[in-house]
Amino acid sequence: MSLESDADLLKAAGAAGAALPGTLPEPLRAELVAFRRDLHMHPELGNQEFRTTAAIKARLEKAGLRPRVLASGTGLVCDIGVDGDQWRGGPEMLAMRADIDALPIPDAKTECPYRSTVPDRAHACGHDVHTAVALGAGLILADLHRQGLLPQPVRLVFQPAEEVLPGGAADAIDCGVLDGVKRIIAVHCDPRVDAGVIGLREGPITSACDRLEISLDGPGGHTARPHLTTDLVTAVARVVTDVPALVARRVDTRSGLAVTWGRIESGHAPNVIPQHAELSGTVRCLDMDAWREAPDIVHAAIDEVANLHRAKSEINYVRGVPPVVNEPGVTELLADAMTARRGPASVENTDQSLGGEDFSWYLEQVPGAMARLGVRPPGERTVRDLHQGDFDVDESAIAVGVELFTAAALLDAGR
Repeated sequence: MSLESDADLLKAAGAAGAALPGTLPEPLRAELVAFRRDLHMHPELGNQEFRTTAAIKARLEKAGLRPRVLASGTGLVCDIGVDGDQWRGGPEMLAMRADIDALPIPDAKTECPYRSTVPDRAHACGHDVHTAVALGAGLILADLHRQGLLPQPVRLVFQPAEEVLPGGAADAIDCGVLDGVKRIIAVHCDPRVDAGVIGLREGPITSACDRLEISLDGPGGHTARPHLTTDLVTAVARVVTDVPALVARRVDTRSGLAVTWGRIESGHAPNVIPQHAELSGTVRCLDMDAWREAPDIVHAAIDEVANLHRAKSEINYVRGVPPVVNEPGVTELLADAMTARRGPASVENTDQSLGGEDFSWYLEQVPGAMARLGVRPPGERTVRDLHQGDFDVDESAIAVGVELFTAAALLDAGR
């Protein structure tokens, strides 16, 4: 079967509503749901995903594949349809990336039978779903290869430490996961999109995201005499309120440069002005040019406010990730793949978000695109947002992601 006829077959079968090559059989669907629930019960933080890595590796090896654990000891890559060390000397591979780490927050789903068994750890961003999707696609594509129906090689990338700035993607790239890769695709759970639907957008789909840590210091003193010392709590409060406003006024408002705080610590007694305070948060930006200028702008704003209140400031600005910028051709590939599987109503336009994603580092190297995978039960209006302890998904989304990836692999071969 030629590459062109594979693509034509997929399009024609999708238009006719017929069974497509590589559809998800019910036993595998149930297995993937169970696999996802097992990961959900045993979440692991970035660069600590040893159990998760072992589980993925064991299942791929059971299917006759040869996964390779990354040099860091967590995460792995697995090539499908590769004879020896290369694909018959032919085309480069399509890569499918899934992130595998969890978050350091407690699972708040009290009645859920598969809630986290690890204190203060939860898959509250859907990485367990991403992993099940890539695994399922890999198992189906491996079966197609055994039947002689896989028209091009595919690489699965199970990446650790997405939640750890600047992200595990850079380390994975250093390990060679993009060697021989021509395009890369990914999904990310979206609790605002119904299961059975994906959201797509050409160009930027996420924002840049950096981490900001600040220490403020002063001599301390009695709250009865703030004029004789540095009123440090007031200084912290002014940094919290004034710095975001100053930063927003020093760039084009269309850049979406935003400082948001997540932690403040200072003081131990109500009548003592403390000597030390700490605060931390994130800096997010929609525009690449403004992101490059952001460290200088943020530093200047913090120093300005701290100096006004006679506080000494120490700033740790941690560069994170640039925006994920979806390449038009690969975005079209995902749209065509989803349409072929589930019809045109299964694809919707999505807005650029202020969330950060280290998938952007792959796109600095090769063309690629990320789709937002709908995980909201159709008809439900309660939204469980990402990074919250009660986050969960409609597990039918796993099959949708698998169908998307497998169809993309077949369609991509004809392009």
